[in-house]
Amino acid sequence: MIQLKLSKNILKLIGAVVLLLLPLLVTNSYFIHIFISIGLYIILSLSLNLVTGFTGQLALGHAAFYGIGAYTSALLLLRFNVSYWLALVLSAVITGIFGFLLGLPALRLKGDYLGIVTLGFGEIVRLVFVNWYSLTRGPLGLPGIPAPKIGPYIFDSRIPFYYLIFGLAAFTVFFMHRLVNSGVGMAMITVKEDEIAAESIGIYPIKYKLLAFSLGAAFAGIAGSFYASYISFISPDTFLYMDSVTILAMVVLGGLGSIPGSIIGATVLVIVPELLRFMTNYRMLLYGALMVFMMIYRPQGFWGANKRVRNSYKIGIRGVSNEKDIRG
Repeated sequence: MIQLKLSKNILKLIGAVVLLLLPLLVTNSYFIHIFISIGLYIILSLSLNLVTGFTGQLALGHAAFYGIGAYTSALLLLRFNVSYWLALVLSAVITGIFGFLLGLPALRLKGDYLGIVTLGFGEIVRLVFVNWYSLTRGPLGLPGIPAPKIGPYIFDSRIPFYYLIFGLAAFTVFFMHRLVNSGVGMAMITVKEDEIAAESIGIYPIKYKLLAFSLGAAFAGIAGSFYASYISFISPDTFLYMDSVTILAMVVLGGLGSIPGSIIGATVLVIVPELLRFMTNYRMLLYGALMVFMMIYRPQGFWGANKRVRNSYKIGIRGVSNEKDIRG
C-alpha cells in the first residue's frame, strides 16, 4: 500500500513538472490556447460536478454563473479600477451568493423540475446581460478588459495566462479533493444516494445542497473572471445554454462524482472538437455520436465513481495481504 501511494505521488509530481515546463516545450501559440481552454473547462466541470455528481442535482444553467463571474470581474476592472486579484475574489464571492439565492427556492425541487428552473435562471441571466444596456452595454459587450498584473509585470501574452489557469485549476482540484474526502463530502454523497437515509442519521439535505450550489457557483465565477481578462472582451453571446450543455457533457462523460473523470471529460471535449475542425459540416454530428456511444457502452463515463470505489477496495485488499505477510 505504501509503495502504491509512493508511486502515485511520483506520477503526480512528474505530471506537475511536465505541465510547468509545457510552455517551454510547446511554442505554438494556438496549442497554448488549447491548454488554457482545457484548464478553464476543468474548473467549470469540477464546479458543476460538485452539484450534479456529488449531490445529485440536475443543473442546466451553469453557464449563468460563469457569465456572472465574468461580468462582475469586468465591471469591477472597468468601472472601479480595482486590482484583478481583488476582482477575482469578489467575483467568486458574488457568484457564490447568486448560487445560494438560486438554491433557496430551487432545491425544494428535484430531477427534471430542478433542471427546468436552473435552465430558466440561465436564460434570465442572459436576458439581463442583453437588456441592461446602461450596465452591460447589451449585445455590444464589454471590450478592453484589463489584463492581470503583478507589480509592474503585465500579463501580455498567453504564457502567463497559462500559468495562471494552471494555478487556478490546481487549486480547484486540491480544494475539491479535500472537500469530497472530508465529512462534508461524505454527507453530500449520502444525500445523493438516499435523502431519507441521510435525514435519519442527522444529515440535512437542504444544507448540503445549498453548500454545493454556492461553492459550485463560486468556482464558476473564478473561471468567468479569468476568461474575461484572458479574452479582454465579453458579451451575452459568450454564455449561452449550449455552454451549460457542454459543461454538463464533460461531467457526465468524464464520470459523475469523480474528480479525475471531470478532468478527463474536460480534456477530451476540448480536444476532440478541435481535431474535427476540418470536418466543419459533420463535426457536431460526430460529437453527438461520441456521446451516444458513451451513454450506451460506458454509462459510468471515462472514470466514474465506481472506479474510485474499486480502486479503494483493491488498496484495502493489498493492505490486508501486506499485514498478513508482516504477521507471518
